[in-house]
Amino acid sequence: MTDSFALPETNWPTLEPGWVWLCGAGPGDPGLLTLHALNALRQADAVVYDALVQEGILEWAPQAEHIYAGKRGGKPSAKQRDISLHLVELAKNGKRVLRLKGGDPFVFGRGGEEAQTLVQHGIPVRIIPGISAGIGGLAYAGIPVTHRDVNQSVTFVTGHDQSGETPQSLDWKSISKGSQVLVIYMGMKHISQIQSELINAGRPLSEPVAVVTNATTPLQSVIETTLGSVVADIEKSKAEPPAIICIGRSVLMRQVLDWQALANGIEPRNLDPLGRGRPAEAS
Repeated sequence: MTDSFALPETNWPTLEPGWVWLCGAGPGDPGLLTLHALNALRQADAVVYDALVQEGILEWAPQAEHIYAGKRGGKPSAKQRDISLHLVELAKNGKRVLRLKGGDPFVFGRGGEEAQTLVQHGIPVRIIPGISAGIGGLAYAGIPVTHRDVNQSVTFVTGHDQSGETPQSLDWKSISKGSQVLVIYMGMKHISQIQSELINAGRPLSEPVAVVTNATTPLQSVIETTLGSVVADIEKSKAEPPAIICIGRSVLMRQVLDWQALANGIEPRNLDPLGRGRPAEAS
């Protein structure tokens, strides 16, 4: 760790032997780590990390053993129970354990399951939230999940359940009618079924959709499309997960808020994408 990453002098919590800190690493960009996450990396004896944790983040814990525990849909992965029990074993061996998960561990990250197992085995736990991809990833794409001219509600949905299939417990009609903007995690595998469910529930074919892959990383790409065309456009682009899918009119704001394009000197495509005139000055 270089001096440029020295933490300010204050009473930072100490990662004690036998403890597990369950920590969100954010959506990808190492700069989106919290200071508590950085503090944990500096102290850990073992870092158990997921597939979506960037390698550069692990360089901030050179003193620790790095243990890969990635789970990716459709690929050979460790079983969740085995990961949880490994955390228990490490802690019982007196290790200072950092469980590092992409995004936020309590937002579709199975962090609740892991924390529950640890508590059941008498392992002390600290929870460190992280920036979820459904918020931070869309922000890097220039898409606000809320905008007062567009939506007063947003719903976060997972694209698959424990079996890897589209969740059968979801009431798509209620979700469709009850929320102006939908943010779908891990939805690419079942995007065709999700598209059908939403169209059958009354969402218009013309509704804006954005598919953000590898959000906040140098590999980030964004597909701007519509609900009626999203399946064909994903296939055409050959996009691969990880991806966040945003459905709703807030997607249109990317036309003016694509800040990474602006930083490269590219002019906004539309200063008034919602067609409501220039916004009033903040009161």
